Amino acid sequence: MSCGGIFCEEALRSLNCYLADPNSKLVRDISNVIKKYGSPSEINERACEARKVPNLLQRLSRINSPYLKDLEWLMEQKDRRAFVSLSEFRAKVLGEKASSMQFDESTAVTLEISALQYFPWFISEAKRAIEKRELMPGRYIRVRNMKEQEHDNGDIMAVAAATQIAGASWVETLDTKGTDGSNIHLGGPQTLTGYFTGVGQPNDHPVQWVDEYLYYATNYGVREVLNVNPGSVLAGMMLYRLGVDIKFKISVFMGTDNLYYLFIIFALAKMLAREDGSTALSGINVSNSVNAKTLLAMAQMRRDLGLEDKVRIEHHITEAYKSIVIQPYCRRDDLLLAVEHGIPNISAKHEGGDPEDEVKLDHPSDILDYFRAKAEVEEAGDLEKLEQNYIYKHIALNRTAEELTKRGFSFVAATGLHSR
Repeated sequence: MSCGGIFCEEALRSLNCYLADPNSKLVRDISNVIKKYGSPSEINERACEARKVPNLLQRLSRINSPYLKDLEWLMEQKDRRAFVSLSEFRAKVLGEKASSMQFDESTAVTLEISALQYFPWFISEAKRAIEKRELMPGRYIRVRNMKEQEHDNGDIMAVAAATQIAGASWVETLDTKGTDGSNIHLGGPQTLTGYFTGVGQPNDHPVQWVDEYLYYATNYGVREVLNVNPGSVLAGMMLYRLGVDIKFKISVFMGTDNLYYLFIIFALAKMLAREDGSTALSGINVSNSVNAKTLLAMAQMRRDLGLEDKVRIEHHITEAYKSIVIQPYCRRDDLLLAVEHGIPNISAKHEGGDPEDEVKLDHPSDILDYFRAKAEVEEAGDLEKLEQNYIYKHIALNRTAEELTKRGFSFVAATGLHSR
């Protein structure tokens, strides 16, 4: 198909020349950060070694982490196939007819949960999944302070090991963002209108974000992170184009809520892709306001631009019950409609329990709990309540899997734990 083109070719050439110029400030600043950690190939090699499960286990052993025995237990359960198989799960949902049904794998939905704040929750979830014959997620999102988890008995390494043992992807949220105190618009209720400017990453924060990413990549093997600001989106794409194997997903906090905004993101991904067409952008968590019609149009745009197998559509099925959306909020029907229309590479994100469960809790899930220090949570006696909130997200995730199964659709759970 040929097209006349809406873009001015001279404008595109000038943009490309600017980004290709090693003396341009954008490129120079990121290149200088890369040099702190070595060449891109050296960075990638260090990250790969740091990510390997045996190396993570060895490091946990060296610091006498109490989490090591939990990981050993997880590996034992995996070896003895203690987790429900996909055929058993389907039979539990459908009964005898499950054996004669064909499930469409081309539109398999990734079962996603957020946020896995503390490693012990993963083990609690796994024990419940074994006992109740439930599924473990195929994708985990974390929003815990990075420095805190780094110094909490190796929590950051334990989660990295557990998710890889489980055959799931995981995403970390870096500390370099406006909520670190750098954005003067953000505070308590007295600065409420300041939030309309966005969480943001003011001034030099995109470059600091790159620096923080490279630290956790080379030290702990973190590869995929959350991205909340257009500046660090561009920085992440440039970092990838310069040779560092970063992956990131765009957070719901970026407010990506219409096709015109989506085109900007897709255009950047195409323009800063590598020669093989690959991109740093792994997924877009669209705004909670996005309806099914927009999801379908987004999927068509993604296909037209050749990004269908590269960029996942990530949609909230449930949200935290307090402090983020008008309740009741449950978008399971949107997901089912999208799958019925044959949309591939989509994930169902569960960030809260189903509203009918949440409303009964003494402490419903609250997005503001993500920003509480562990010491403060423990002092308030809320750690057990927050774990209960997490388990209700797990329950909602399994309900989504059940609804997909009833319609003959497939899903991606933890591939290392759930056999065929």
